[in-house]
Amino acid sequence: MIICKVIGHVWATKKEETLLGQKLMVVQEVETNKTNGETFVAADVVGAGVGEQVLVVSGSTARRALGRDDIAIDCVIVGIIDTLEVDREAAQIAQKQVK
Repeated sequence: MIICKVIGHVWATKKEETLLGQKLMVVQEVETNKTNGETFVAADVVGAGVGEQVLVVSGSTARRALGRDDIAIDCVIVGIIDTLEVDREAAQIAQKQVK
């Protein structure tokens, strides 16, 4: 799972048939020492809104979250984060070990 922030909506009047009825959102990965905050589109199955932090899954896990293998989706928002607690000291130690 990836922690992201919803930064926008996608409106597409013409799209692949399996995408009909899917709510599409623009999400940006939360930057860490391993990621650079990549931006991508994810289907939303939980009713997330702009500005919320969310959990995103990708690949075949995303298609399983939708209950289908034949859908043209690679990323799905599967949870809205209410709170997030990080042990900053442990995170700094882990970051040093990666370097």
